[in-house]
Amino acid sequence: MSDPAPVPDPAPADLPRRAPTTMLRAAARPRMIVLLVLLLGAAAVCARLGVWQLDRAQLRGEQAERVAVAEREQAPPAALGDVLAPQASFSGDLVGERVEVEGRYEPEGQLLVPERALDGRTGYLVLTPLRVSGSGGDAGWTGPVPVLPVARGWVADAADPAALAVPDGAVRLTGYLQVSEASGSGDDVPGQTEAISSAELVNRWGGPIYTGYLVLASSEPAQPAGVALLPPPTLGGGSGLNVQNLAYAAQWWIFGAFAVLLWLRLVKDEAAGDVPEDEAGEPAVPDRVDASSEVPWSR
Repeated sequence: MSDPAPVPDPAPADLPRRAPTTMLRAAARPRMIVLLVLLLGAAAVCARLGVWQLDRAQLRGEQAERVAVAEREQAPPAALGDVLAPQASFSGDLVGERVEVEGRYEPEGQLLVPERALDGRTGYLVLTPLRVSGSGGDAGWTGPVPVLPVARGWVADAADPAALAVPDGAVRLTGYLQVSEASGSGDDVPGQTEAISSAELVNRWGGPIYTGYLVLASSEPAQPAGVALLPPPTLGGGSGLNVQNLAYAAQWWIFGAFAVLLWLRLVKDEAAGDVPEDEAGEPAVPDRVDASSEVPWSR
């Protein structure tokens, strides 16, 4: 008895095939909805991981800034003239540089900078011009005696004469350099200024003037106790971001976007179907000319 003949596999034409449809109808099919839910879940996880990496970038950036500030506080101060000359350009890497300088205050030029906050309270910065002496760090400077803006601290009351008193005679200061601010509107109240701007202060105090100012850390002799010292300045204002974690965050967000784009591509393929165009109602275009067909002008 002979073996039964094998049953041939169905031809591709015998398999069920999908006709082309619209993107909207393809997206509404059950399997595409299931895929959408899964891919949206993956995109949500990627987005959350990106936010987590962004938080890490901010945290690590703040830690790096605190370490940098601590290192500068522990390092011995440099002479001002070895770091910055009068009227010279102020580079960003000088922000927070710890320096020492000697000179004499000019109390008649003292100004208050309003609307400045410290520890959640709004008050005034005390800004006093310091005529820098030769031993104060103007090494190599041969011009007139320069003036250095000094932010001596913060006060809550602009009418407290004891807090605003200026030390008399020669003083030796240690502090941190900060870049000059942009000019204000020019509508200043007498005895006040909107910004610590060297471009404006030179018109009040004369020159030559430094293009940055000093945030006071200590003074010999000591200044009045009513003036609260300011924290050391930082270039990023305490909001620096760690570049490595920031790159990780961007990668997770790209992965999430890719999941959404993948679903759109799957919907497009679903809408295209797998029925040839000639069977879907469109005229088929022959790939080649039948050699057996008779073409009158070919003879």
